[in-house]
Amino acid sequence: MDKEERKIINQGQEDEMEIYGYNLSRWKLAVVSLGVICTGGFLLLLLYWMPEWRVKATCVRAAIKDCEVVLLRTTDEFKMWFCAKIRILSLETHPVSSPKSMSNKLSNGHAVCLIENPTEENRHGISKYSQAESQQIRYFTHHSVKYFWNDTIHNFDFLKGLDEGVSCTSIYEKHSAGLTKGMHAYRKLLYGVNEIAVKVPSVFKLLIKEVLNPFYIFQLFSVILWSTDEYYYYALAIVVMSIVSILSSLYSIRKQYVMLHDMVATHSTVRVSVCRVNEEIEEIFSTDLVPGDVMVIPLNGTIMPCDAVLINGTCIVNESMLTGESVPVTKTNLPNPSVDVKGIGDELYNPETHKRHTLFCGTTVIQTRFYTGELVKAIVVRTGFSTSKGQLVRSILYPKPTDFKLYRDAYLFLLCLVAVAGIGFIYTIINSILNEVQVGVIIIESLDIITITVPPALPAAMTAGVVYAQRRLRKIGIFCISPQRINICGQLNLVCFDKTGTLTEDGLDLWGIQRVENARFLSPEENVCNEMLVKSQFVACLATCHSLTKIEGVLSGDPLDLKMFEAIGWILEEATEEETALHNRIMPTVVRPPKQLLPESTPAGNQEMELFELPAVYEIGIVRQFPFSSALQRMSVVARVLGDKKMDAYMKGAPEVIASLCKPETVPVDFQNVLEDFTKQGFRVIALAHRKLESKLTWHKVQNISRDAIENNMDFMGLIIMQNKLKQETPAVLEDLHKANIRTVMVTGDNMLTAVSVARDCGMILPQDKVIIAEALPPKDGKVAKINWHYADSLTQCSHPSAIASEAIPVKLVHDSLEDLQMTRYHFAMNGKSFSVILEHFQDLVPKLMLHGTVFARMAPDQKTQLIEALQNVDYFVGMCGDGANDCGALKRAHGGISLSELEASVASPFTSKTPSISCVPNLIREGRAALITSFCVFKFMALYSIIQYFSVTLLYSILSNLGDFQFLFIDLAIILVVVFTMSLNPAWKELVAQRPPSGLISGALLFSVLSQIIICIGFQSLGFFWVKQQPWYEVWHPKSDACNTTGSLLWNSSHLDNETELDEHNIQNYENTTVFFISSFQYLIVAIAFSKGKPFRQPCYKNYFFVFSVIFLYVFILFIMLYPVASVDQVLQIVCVPYQWRVTMLIIVLVNAFVSITVEESVDRWGKCCLPWALGCGKKIPKAKYMYLAQELLVDPEWPPKPQTTTEAKGLVKENGSCQIITIT
Repeated sequence: MDKEERKIINQGQEDEMEIYGYNLSRWKLAVVSLGVICTGGFLLLLLYWMPEWRVKATCVRAAIKDCEVVLLRTTDEFKMWFCAKIRILSLETHPVSSPKSMSNKLSNGHAVCLIENPTEENRHGISKYSQAESQQIRYFTHHSVKYFWNDTIHNFDFLKGLDEGVSCTSIYEKHSAGLTKGMHAYRKLLYGVNEIAVKVPSVFKLLIKEVLNPFYIFQLFSVILWSTDEYYYYALAIVVMSIVSILSSLYSIRKQYVMLHDMVATHSTVRVSVCRVNEEIEEIFSTDLVPGDVMVIPLNGTIMPCDAVLINGTCIVNESMLTGESVPVTKTNLPNPSVDVKGIGDELYNPETHKRHTLFCGTTVIQTRFYTGELVKAIVVRTGFSTSKGQLVRSILYPKPTDFKLYRDAYLFLLCLVAVAGIGFIYTIINSILNEVQVGVIIIESLDIITITVPPALPAAMTAGVVYAQRRLRKIGIFCISPQRINICGQLNLVCFDKTGTLTEDGLDLWGIQRVENARFLSPEENVCNEMLVKSQFVACLATCHSLTKIEGVLSGDPLDLKMFEAIGWILEEATEEETALHNRIMPTVVRPPKQLLPESTPAGNQEMELFELPAVYEIGIVRQFPFSSALQRMSVVARVLGDKKMDAYMKGAPEVIASLCKPETVPVDFQNVLEDFTKQGFRVIALAHRKLESKLTWHKVQNISRDAIENNMDFMGLIIMQNKLKQETPAVLEDLHKANIRTVMVTGDNMLTAVSVARDCGMILPQDKVIIAEALPPKDGKVAKINWHYADSLTQCSHPSAIASEAIPVKLVHDSLEDLQMTRYHFAMNGKSFSVILEHFQDLVPKLMLHGTVFARMAPDQKTQLIEALQNVDYFVGMCGDGANDCGALKRAHGGISLSELEASVASPFTSKTPSISCVPNLIREGRAALITSFCVFKFMALYSIIQYFSVTLLYSILSNLGDFQFLFIDLAIILVVVFTMSLNPAWKELVAQRPPSGLISGALLFSVLSQIIICIGFQSLGFFWVKQQPWYEVWHPKSDACNTTGSLLWNSSHLDNETELDEHNIQNYENTTVFFISSFQYLIVAIAFSKGKPFRQPCYKNYFFVFSVIFLYVFILFIMLYPVASVDQVLQIVCVPYQWRVTMLIIVLVNAFVSITVEESVDRWGKCCLPWALGCGKKIPKAKYMYLAQELLVDPEWPPKPQTTTEAKGLVKENGSCQIITIT
């Protein structure tokens, strides 16, 4: 039974959860209902806040198979609880014409994934379950995903489309014909409507949800309590503040929902044509699409309403929604393994691997190309929230909570205040009972002590600093959709940068070419656009080997291709739709040089070309295109020169890859050295190759030939050298970050050596630093995985490893400060493949590599996310700065993600910079630090405010007195609110400093600061309270008391005689009250000044003019009414007249208090960090952050860093299924 009760769903994935089954219990419901009535609804609120308690209080445990309610708990560090109701999907209402077996499959759980499994046992399995209750399926919905009961695995599982476990062959053989109407209706029932529904909640719903926040409930309790105590004014002030706070919160939440809704609504419902089994075309709404439908892509393009794989024709797609690149991409049909002679075997279809053949939801198809009479078709693989866009929207709708120490500490701190309030509560009750006070008064006064200790204005006060920071960020062009992240940005100690478009300029410039003749490199040439080269194969390759297309008469495509094509100055002409329709084949795209470049009548410029008389026009038709594949790192085309008998194959791509596909005799001997020279200088190098194809290859054969048949045995033609210039501000920004002890890391999709070179150029890697390249190889042929370590610079300088000079091995520098440990002089660089192998097979090395890993090249989007996670696992606070949605996952996962593009994709990033420059990173960190320090100041101030007021009230309760309503109002409104909202206005300090602000409230220096101020304030208040009783003129105050001995006192007293009865009831007016009120009023201002920190994170206080003005005004006002009493003010504030010498004594107490408070706070600031640990007897403290602890360990590790030319092998298999599992986030 126990095994039945707890299972795991989404195992090994990001949203892995434990699942427990429960059934509703009537007797428990009855008990809870009674409890709700007895507690006046409070129990209901408690159960609303705690889903786990709600389920456990009203249900009993049951087997998951038969339960009515499921309780879910995430397995990550947050351990969050959710509950969901089990629903029944009835299939009886839908008679399905053909697939009786399909409904049986469902009871067997196989419909959870639409994959036909041809094994015999499976068929038996289906028949075995045919008698089961197959017409009803149990499911629940969580975070917009439906989980169905799957009998095979005895667990709930979400419905998968054709994106998992389907082979490329079966896509063509089983799915390309389309669905019958019956099958479509059946799948529609299971998959539901194809839409990414972002419902904008009604204002009323949002309001209820916001108002039921525990803080607002506490405020409501406080307001009711104060109203019964006739303390209406402050209650009204809190109500107004709460309303403003709730309204602004509602506005921003609703605005985000509307923004998201608008982003998704663009394709919510369009009409689409689908092919049915009997070749008929049916027009349906896009909301009715299901996986397996064959969708016809219209000629004039469309916005994709789902994820689909292309099986016919070619599409030009704008994917800026997903990738952040506004460059149109050419998508071709999925290779059909059964047609290709040298097929890729029966590989499984995967949207990520086959993204060049997949049309993603939300992307725009601009144009289609096709065979005449054949439609451009795509098979729907995923719909609704399962699509790539749906997953993006889900991650925005249900973000992972940000775990930040400040917020955790804030709750701990509140608990401490609640404990203090509890002590006061008990003291008040005991004291009042001993003094025989009425029961009603006891209840109100004891509850009042709780509202004094836990200030209801705290949430508003805490958010003030963040709101001001957000406003300042907006002024410098940084927009924020997640304000609580601003504080976290103040903690960043490592920033990852994308390279292209972030550190460097977006485009590449053509620096020159280096051609090869007779397997020798010629000297580099700058100009490609000249008469000598116009008919060479080199230029022909540049002219044809690209994915450019004309959209509304303008050439567009990959910027790299565009630059190369512009460099040769040729003209591209595409066939119009009418022309394509006239011919029974795809009309080729034609390229030709401008007339002025063509010589009058010279024979071909290359020996390989046929020496027959050239026609008047020289043009090349592009017959077939194999688009660029990042996995293959190359693209190729088949082209034919007009009038030529044979076709040509041209190929371009990564130099190492191209060279390996060429005849070895055509590749120059010094190829490796030349290439390395260029990449070290930071150039992007692309190699070109060519070969003549056999004359037997006809047009139609070429259309069906596989890539591998074309891309081999080529002639190496040379290199194109592209320059990627650093942005002007890059070196300066990185230097600022380094000075501030903030590590910088490069994460790029570019080549490794280019990335290392750019890292050196921009100062990420200093000239004297060593770079160690980790090249990891996966297990192969029974051998374990291994890592080869190369030293990037020393390798080329030395012929063999023993010749490496001793200085090539990095020196370990022992630093006094732990902060500097990461500044030792070696860096690791690796590519995406190596990174994946290391993550999977070398788990123990990951933290060590994270400590010094600086360059990560050729990284895929999900690998970028994994890198961010790996860095966070060693306790770095990670920032990420990127310019596209390919960085989307990483931007979301980082503590502070800044998107430099304003595309829709930036919805996922917490911060978006209007100016596409990395100078926004230091600005954001500065503002984050200022906001963080402001939060600390406000928190400390609010803590002191509650403790000072709590102590004042406790002292006065001892003589059965209290502060008057207007005294409370003056302190709470005039002093506290004014001070809190002005003390948060300090702008950020002008530059980043190496010192870092504390991450949590519970740190030695901070607690010492708060506790010392509490002791000082309590001391001076007690001094005043007890000293006044020792004065010769002191007596227990009554309306006729005349301690001042002035004639005016008669007038003063007469004005109060009317209220005598009321005064007797509350006993507000007395000498103790007046003394405590004046001393405590000054104390609030003293701690406000003591806690208002300026440098090094904020501008000094004297530059915060509003704060300075408020504090001076309040000081002057309180001093004035203390030294020169004004009858009307005294009457309102219920202050009694005391002799002048006592007023001066109070002033002296206040001055001494101010001196002591500010001196102690300054001392804690200056000496706290070094003296406190020493005083507490922990001189050698183990650092809290894992990366610091690791750095300490590595200092004494003789095996680290690895020696040059060595290899590290993985240990034997860790688990039965291989080694540590690697989780991929899409």
